[in-house]
Amino acid sequence: MTPAQCRAARALLDWSQQQLAEAAKIGNATIRNFESSKSAPQHATLDVLRRAFEAQGIIFLADGETTSGGPGVRLQSRQ
Repeated sequence: MTPAQCRAARALLDWSQQQLAEAAKIGNATIRNFESSKSAPQHATLDVLRRAFEAQGIIFLADGETTSGGPGVRLQSRQ
């Protein structure tokens, strides 16, 4: 997950950094620093962030899976 994907996923869910921190059970500063590219979280931290998003229907798209060719996110359709 890139910082931009994290910001985009939060936007799709209309979540604040604090809401993500609570869902992932990590510190708000960790998210703030990651999204602003001040620090790179540990692999385990990225994993809990990803799981928190995926539990809400976020799908992470790898390079080449988007129209721009770069990584992205989308919200799973709810039928």
